[in-house]
Amino acid sequence: MKDLTIDHALRATWQAVSKMYNEEAKNYGLTMAIGFTLLSIAPKGGTPSTTLGPKMGMEATSLSRILKNIEERGYIERKRNPKDGRGVLIFLTPLGLEKREESKAVVLRFNEVVKENTTQDDLVGFFKIIDIINKLITDKKIYTKTTNN
Repeated sequence: MKDLTIDHALRATWQAVSKMYNEEAKNYGLTMAIGFTLLSIAPKGGTPSTTLGPKMGMEATSLSRILKNIEERGYIERKRNPKDGRGVLIFLTPLGLEKREESKAVVLRFNEVVKENTTQDDLVGFFKIIDIINKLITDKKIYTKTTNN
């Protein structure tokens, strides 16, 4: 345990979760990235394409590739934003809504099983640590320009 770093534990756990989600997503003809994208699109009213990348923490080129893929599969359609003629809204098609619900069920099952195998105090502590890490990063309190490590 003393040799395990926090970043290693985060990375190894995320890789295991990602692999698990991708294996499950195959059962629905999806990938984890596609499922995550579908879950990030509002089921009603559409989502501006410009807000999707930041919402998902993805680079524009990666997101463009996924959007093209899921549009070709018939999960989404793009429409001009009536409030901003230059903008595009992403809408889920009926098939996209179905795949979104399947993705949601997979995520909820993961959460349910984790909650069944932990205590409420464990979960509160977990989210507290995650919040602290995110705040330290956001506030740039880990590395500063004067740090030469």
